[in-house]
Amino acid sequence: MSVRNRRRWLVVSYDIPNDKRRTKVMKTLAGFGQRVQYSVFECELRSADVEKLRSALQRLIDDKQDDVRIYGFCDACAAKVEMLGLAQRHMSRAYVVI
Repeated sequence: MSVRNRRRWLVVSYDIPNDKRRTKVMKTLAGFGQRVQYSVFECELRSADVEKLRSALQRLIDDKQDDVRIYGFCDACAAKVEMLGLAQRHMSRAYVVI
């Protein structure tokens, strides 16, 4: 797999006081990943899609009020993430179309 098509695992969290902006951010993130907690998404994205996500979020948020964090994990770090209780890692699946 080329570096360009290689996927990265990201965790995106947000704290947005405005309901309308928060809903827009949530819907945007739902298009890129899986919601795992109320304001936390896990995404497995190619580099180009990471840039699209970052750009989309930047257009939606208010820099003076909103807090959005994107945590990138290398493969070795992602493998070390501990999850307790009902938690499970959501990864995209490779699909083969025949």
